[in-house]
Amino acid sequence: MTSFSSPHASISAAQLADWLQDGEEIALIDVREYGQYGEGHPFFATHLPYSQLELLAPSRLPRPDCRIVLFDQDDGVALQAAHRLASLGYSNLTLLEGGAASWLQTGHALFQGVNLPSKTFGEWIEQIEQTPHLSAAELHRKQRHGEPFVLVDGRTPAEHRKMTIPGAIPIPNGELPLRIHSVLPDAQTPVIVHCAGRTRSIIGAQTLLNLGLPNPVFALENGTQGWALAGLPLEHGSTRPIPPAAAEPQCQQLTDTADQLAHQAGVVFLDPAQARDWALDTRRTTYFIDIRSAEEIATLPIAGLLHVPGGQLVQCADQTIAVRHSRVVLIATNSPADARTRVVATWLRQLGIQSAILEAAPDTIAALLSQRPQVPAGIRAEIRTLDAESYLRRIQLPTHLLLDLRSGLAHRSGHPQGARWSIRPHLPRTLATLSAIPQHVTVLADSLDIASLAAFDLNGYGIQDIAWAAESIWHPITQNLEVTPDLPSDEEMIDYLFFVHDRHDGNLEAARCYLAWETNLLAQCQPDELSGFRGRH
Repeated sequence: MTSFSSPHASISAAQLADWLQDGEEIALIDVREYGQYGEGHPFFATHLPYSQLELLAPSRLPRPDCRIVLFDQDDGVALQAAHRLASLGYSNLTLLEGGAASWLQTGHALFQGVNLPSKTFGEWIEQIEQTPHLSAAELHRKQRHGEPFVLVDGRTPAEHRKMTIPGAIPIPNGELPLRIHSVLPDAQTPVIVHCAGRTRSIIGAQTLLNLGLPNPVFALENGTQGWALAGLPLEHGSTRPIPPAAAEPQCQQLTDTADQLAHQAGVVFLDPAQARDWALDTRRTTYFIDIRSAEEIATLPIAGLLHVPGGQLVQCADQTIAVRHSRVVLIATNSPADARTRVVATWLRQLGIQSAILEAAPDTIAALLSQRPQVPAGIRAEIRTLDAESYLRRIQLPTHLLLDLRSGLAHRSGHPQGARWSIRPHLPRTLATLSAIPQHVTVLADSLDIASLAAFDLNGYGIQDIAWAAESIWHPITQNLEVTPDLPSDEEMIDYLFFVHDRHDGNLEAARCYLAWETNLLAQCQPDELSGFRGRH
């Protein structure tokens, strides 16, 4: 990778702490890889790993002149990231002196785990709302005695299929206002919401309580992990579908209640003219987000929107909303299902995010969004896509490198003989281990986009002949896959978060550690890290 001097300003950790609290827009971007980020990062950091930087930046950083602070492992990756972002038109880039370690050295905390603001918020909500909870043992007792209750899994359909509490009905949290009445036999049957740990159980249960559901409502304490720790078997491979929407009168009733909650929380309701002004305002960052289900979006897509299911937007707000003190506009399409939009906007407002709702027809929404400026797509290297025949010919070339950019775990479990594992920020050290710079490189990567970003950096070393082979091409024709359980080493595998990584795969000690981490989040936080959270009253 070519070395550059830095035209970008730098900032101390002390000055960064002041910037984070000055009320102005700021994006604190951790450009390290997933494992490094998850082992310790500042509370307000958003993760944009260098290996995917140009793919993620346009949606997460939609205003090019927003104030952006980049940090790394004090290894030069942030500087490379700054050059790449500058090439996309980002103009207000600053580097954190000393990387992540400097934040720790000046007395601030580095938090393990991911989705810190949302998970901490869940613990905060449980504390201030006194959200009722039910233990795994008590739920199991109800099951054994045949007591009536409705058990809801508030996670995504994919998570539900992987493992769930036996008999749970999948209703992602964002869909609860629309669908809960379709599974309730009466107003007396208790409702129990579970997730894998704590946050979505708490937020799901509190959503129903805030909406005034007359039924007794509980969060299942510690979710599927608590169930497993109680020695109870989980269900795997559930095929139960998400239930349909409830009858319109019931949806409208919840919409009315949700409307009151949104107004009380300070959610702004925009008309199309106001939304257009927000979209064209170059002084503020505004995210336009569609929280409908994947099925609804497939049936009626709206161009120009980010698509994030409502429950996941609350659960993982930092993965979408990278700019602190920005604005978020949720799209509503004038139907009773808009109770979902009001509920999610209210939760975002309580998280400390300025949220608004635009109610308009899909064509109107698409038209106004088409006028907003767009961050250009990243400059990527020319890279050919190989078929099976050309792949087999190519790997026989002299001075050829077969470069595996898939996850470290995937490489360990099986790769073609001779393939070298690497990751984009480690390409310089990988090439330095070779006796000579290769003339031909074939990249194994999960997507052409990932391969082409790495190819751009490889071009900096004078490597011009770069091609991509999808796994669907090389795997069927590769004999004797090489398995290397210890290569890459744990130290090298910066794309993998080892922190309680197998808590969902039967490691009960990892589950205990994770739950202890989650319940201790509030105690780790400083007042300024909690200052944005708001109660309902």
